[in-house]
This record gives sequence, structure tokens and C-alpha cells, in this order.
Amino acid sequence: MPALIELHDVSKSFGSVHAVRGVDLELAEGEALGIVGPNGAGKTTVLNLIGGSQRADSGTIRFAGTDVTKLSGHHRCRLGIGRTFQIPRPFGGLTAYENVLVAATFGGRGRSDAAEGVAALARVGLAHKADALASSLTLLERKRLELARALATRPRVLLLDEVAGGLTEPEVNALVATVVELRADGIAIIWIEHIVHALLSVVDRLLALVEGQRLLEGEPHAVIASPELRDVYLGTEL
Repeated sequence: MPALIELHDVSKSFGSVHAVRGVDLELAEGEALGIVGPNGAGKTTVLNLIGGSQRADSGTIRFAGTDVTKLSGHHRCRLGIGRTFQIPRPFGGLTAYENVLVAATFGGRGRSDAAEGVAALARVGLAHKADALASSLTLLERKRLELARALATRPRVLLLDEVAGGLTEPEVNALVATVVELRADGIAIIWIEHIVHALLSVVDRLLALVEGQRLLEGEPHAVIASPELRDVYLGTEL
């Protein structure tokens, strides 16, 4: 299966801090990849580099065969790279529906209409809040709106950054069901998440990062159970 996303020897530094060091990554059409690692491992920076909110210092990023390394984030979004952020960033003065309509209109691929925004809200269980101002939503509702805005752009690949954080167990299960449905529709997924059982319910492969570098990659349960990953989280003495 041809790669939809390809990273080759990608690096990013912030001053003397090497956030990402020579990372290689591939994601096929319709595939789901999970990324794990301790805080500061470079996980979110990898998503930022793929989505275009940050520019790689070196290396190449390709999407559907096209070199997007130097393209802006909004250009990548229009090509089909959707993104959620760990801290939701809605337009507080707009309603939930207006937020997704803006996403569909300015970030979507091709023509969008009102029904698309409604469908995105319904998909994340937020249709009943369509007319509520985003600033009035709870944290959990803003997380749902964040996902709905990404879906409204009609992505081919969806970058998820800890969308399950702060959710109750039933809400996590509902989120997993939603992500499974998105995969069934052919949307590829790259998901950073600390709630491991959510990842294991969805992803085909797991990539572990440490200090901005690839530690190991493979079958999700095998990666989680590996001594290498245990040592990174817990220390070799334990």
C-alpha cells in the first residue's frame, strides 16, 4: 500500500533543545499509527511538523507523493491534513456551528455546505450545542468541537493530539468508537495519547519516541510490553 505520509530524516530544534532528531515515519492510506513516549519526547512537535504549524529544520515531509516540507499549515489542510490540538482553540465569539462552518469553508477540500458542518457536530455528539457560543462550552465540549472542526475540513489524514485527555471512561469509549468509524470511512489517523487502552483499541502500529528519536516501532501490544519502553517510563532499576 503506498504511503500517504512520509517523513525522512526530519529534525527540529528550539535553540539548543533538539525536539525531533532524524525521525523517519510512514503512514499508509486508511492506516492508524499511535505515538507514545514520555513528556518531552517530541510527540507533539512531530504532529506540528506534519501539520505545518512548525517548519522542519531539515529532512523531507511528503503527503500523497507531494513534497509539503515548505508548505504552510493552511495549504496542507486544504490538501487533506486535518489536525486537533491538545488545548482546544475555538473562536470563542462564534457558535459551535459557526466554528465548524469556518473550518469547512476555509480549510476544506473543495466545496462545502451547511449540512457538512451539522454532520461534523453530530458525529462528535455536539449537535445539540450547535447554537451555543464556543466560549460557553465546557472543556470536554470544546475538545469535541476541536475534533468536529478538523472533520469539517474533510481530511484524508487526521492528526489527534491527546483528544481523550480529561474525559471520563464512558466518554473515552465513545471517542474510540468515533475514531473507529472515521477509520471505516477511510481516514488515516496519527494519534498521540496517554490513555493507552484507547490507542490499543484503534491503532495498527505504535511508534515510541524518546528525546526526539525513534526508540522502537511495531505491533502495539508488543511495543507497550517491551523492556525498552518500560525502562524509559519507569527506569531500569524497577
